[in-house]
Amino acid sequence: MTAEDSCCVVCCRGFYSCTWKQSKKDRCSCCWFSFVTLVSLLSLCWMYICLVTFNDQDEVNWQGFTLLNLWVNWFMVLIIISAVITSYSVLLLLFALFQVALLEQLNLHWIHKIFLFLGVLFIAFGVVGFSLKWKQEWPTVLLSLQGTGPFLQFGAVGALTLLSPFVFRSYFAARNKCSRYFIAVAFILVSAAIFLCPVYIQTQAPCLIKHGQLPKKPELIAHRGASMLAPENTMMSFKRSVECGAIAFETDVQLSKDRVPFLMHDHNRGFLRRTTDIENKFPDKIFNQSSDFTWEELQSLNAGEWFIDTDPFSSVWNLSEDERQMARNQTIPSLLDLLYLAKDNNIQVLFDLYSPDTERDTEDVVDTILHSGIDPSLILWLPSKKREHVKWAAPGFVHVYNDSEKLRKNMGNYLNLKYSVGIEEIRRLRNASVTVNLWVVNERWLFSLLWCAGASSVTTNSCHLLKNMDKPDLVMSLKRYKIIWITLDISSFLTMTGIYILCWKTQCLCLREVTQRRSESPSGRNKRELRPFLAL
Repeated sequence: MTAEDSCCVVCCRGFYSCTWKQSKKDRCSCCWFSFVTLVSLLSLCWMYICLVTFNDQDEVNWQGFTLLNLWVNWFMVLIIISAVITSYSVLLLLFALFQVALLEQLNLHWIHKIFLFLGVLFIAFGVVGFSLKWKQEWPTVLLSLQGTGPFLQFGAVGALTLLSPFVFRSYFAARNKCSRYFIAVAFILVSAAIFLCPVYIQTQAPCLIKHGQLPKKPELIAHRGASMLAPENTMMSFKRSVECGAIAFETDVQLSKDRVPFLMHDHNRGFLRRTTDIENKFPDKIFNQSSDFTWEELQSLNAGEWFIDTDPFSSVWNLSEDERQMARNQTIPSLLDLLYLAKDNNIQVLFDLYSPDTERDTEDVVDTILHSGIDPSLILWLPSKKREHVKWAAPGFVHVYNDSEKLRKNMGNYLNLKYSVGIEEIRRLRNASVTVNLWVVNERWLFSLLWCAGASSVTTNSCHLLKNMDKPDLVMSLKRYKIIWITLDISSFLTMTGIYILCWKTQCLCLREVTQRRSESPSGRNKRELRPFLAL
């Protein structure tokens, strides 16, 4: 280590090249630098995908449980690994840029190369897994860009400005005209795309509107109750959702062996394993569907212990000790229990029917509802089987459809769709006076986006969080956005112009000094004088 090596130089060299001493130039240093840059960009994009799909973490965890029969917060594991890869690759890129600024050689250590390749493999497997097992999430990514696009552009302009000194230094250090031409063209094209993309963004972002033009806030429908505050599909969960101001309960209905409708979402083989203690109570019993158990057997199961033990939404810490004890003692409720609660609080009930015997089960459910004495207009009937019979037997029910074509054929006016249906489709349906409920919306950014789009209501697990929002998080007037956009672009352009001029003058000064020293002592050439031009 020479005396002229500063602490910053040594640290950057030590992290990037894993050596304290200056090493010889690696012929592939530029390629490896490009690889580090590419992995950093890929990991940032992957991290963005993970964050915007965090809204649906419960679906990933449920699929993991179905495959492995083990309830773990698999999505959180994915987030943590992705965050480590992103932090590592971005930090490595920053050290590389510091080395360029400090006129150091770029010699990437082989350990970093292995870790980067492993990171690329992990991201590749993640993308393939999304595409094969969870492809319905890709529209979510596109939808998120409509909301976050304006703010991502602001960040991109800032990043471009900060990176411009390294680009200009590389430009002046290039050995031939072709390299300089490539760097210049690439930088100009990227800059133009970043500076001008708001022309497209402002036509796609639904929240670029004046506050006075904002649609009415969507109503909240409790997804299996307040599922973040209590075990799903339990009376505690639905009672907590009443406190949230939910206008409707969303649940799932199945029938026992003795024809009692009860609340339970899981309905495939081993359907009681996730949310009850079935394996402790009936370890030797084979069960593939709800009709394998009597109502008395189902009532004997604990339906709350799993929530405290697994903490599926990382929300148990919000509960008091009394609330935790109450959650632990929850049992499976009947449909009649929920109907009485809805009747007492004048709350609607939206449900799906998971039935091995559609004919009989539909009739029994309708009879149970009618005998409960609840106002028929509070029943939002979603099951598509035997709908004509339901219309005849209970003409007061509100019929809900999950397909626009079926809605049109039946001349309905209530749709229940996944939120990724698209902003334009939501607006088209609302303009046609169709009530549009979107499921399942848990994150503030997504709720804000759908609020701006004009959704009638959303089904949510986090009613306790969304109820307190008095305006969307992403809303901004179009005029204000244009002012910020143009001001930021001009400021960035002027700043980069100043940096370019400074780099150009510095390069000219260095070149004159080298020329002068050569003329004074032709035999005393020092390679260190050429380092500004050989940094890469």
